[in-house]
Amino acid sequence: MAANIAVLIVLSVLGYSGAEALPTWVLAVSALTLWLPFMLMLRVLSMRSGSGSVRRDFAISFTAKDLWGVPLGLLSQLIVVVAVTIPFNWLFPSVFNSENVEKRAKDLFNTATGGWMVVLVLVVVFGAPFVEEVIYRGFIQQYLGSSIGKISALIVSSLWFAGIHFQVAEFPGLFAFSIVLGLCFMRTQRLGLAIVTHVAFNATALAALALTQYI
Repeated sequence: MAANIAVLIVLSVLGYSGAEALPTWVLAVSALTLWLPFMLMLRVLSMRSGSGSVRRDFAISFTAKDLWGVPLGLLSQLIVVVAVTIPFNWLFPSVFNSENVEKRAKDLFNTATGGWMVVLVLVVVFGAPFVEEVIYRGFIQQYLGSSIGKISALIVSSLWFAGIHFQVAEFPGLFAFSIVLGLCFMRTQRLGLAIVTHVAFNATALAALALTQYI
């Protein structure tokens, strides 16, 4: 909550409060404003209640097998999200149409020009997947699982993940994708596979936008 409030304050100070599309540099600043309190919180929790190692307490580790996340992320973006969104589009076409579902990604892509495209890739393809997986799988899902059960923790963390993006049109697809990520974590008890899957998912979205723009 504090991190999200801080982001709103930063956007307001920069003059982009309520803006539909953010310049890439504003996106980067707001992302850092959001992520730094998250990671600081995890560090404090690890020091006070864990082993003192964020990597160990929140299951941050990788193996070669995590590369299976590349095709898994690709298929999640191109098949899972599309398949889950189609019924909502039939029932509520004014909300869940492809234009609304793709709007935020297109806005981010279209505002990134020149060298800012590199910054966009760093933020969206690498930064966001890492921080979000540590928070939603390594922290929320892992520790809720010990109190409410693994399946309930999977559902709650997925609802949280989808809801925190504040995009109604994207909610069904993000929830379904979060289930995939949560199952990756449940299967491996590590974040490596989930992070690689998330990286591939976001990279596929940007690549698809680039293809439609330039080809």
